[in-house]
Amino acid sequence: MRLWSIHPKYLDAAGLVALWREGLLARKVLAGGTTGYRNHPQLERFKKTSKPVVVLDMYLQEVYREAQLRGYKFSASKVGISPFVEKIPVTTGQLEYEWSHLLNKLEKRLPALFNEYSLLSAPQSHPVFVIVPGGVESWEKLKNYQP
Repeated sequence: MRLWSIHPKYLDAAGLVALWREGLLARKVLAGGTTGYRNHPQLERFKKTSKPVVVLDMYLQEVYREAQLRGYKFSASKVGISPFVEKIPVTTGQLEYEWSHLLNKLEKRLPALFNEYSLLSAPQSHPVFVIVPGGVESWEKLKNYQP
């Protein structure tokens, strides 16, 4: 499960569809609708908010908006309509790690997009996050990462 901190506009089609599916699974977990994945590290930052399901709905609303811009047919009925509640802090190190992780995926899947994104110095975060200084989050499972 990967609930990206970077803005969903950077994800390729496979990444955006996977994010939608995984976000819906995360929502089900946080709402108590399944016993699996309850302790998944990607859920920690949502669990720390005052209203985890509402904040995840805010997260998924942005994924839905991006899908609509691309002409995808995601079902809005699967996500609650939530007003702004609170932002989640995300560290600069976490964003850098995720950006590197995405670039590694795109280099194999879509070299042209990889080349375009390689020119960017730093990605925007998903709007549900506020960027704060710091390293990679302690819950992240690092794979071949050199900051």
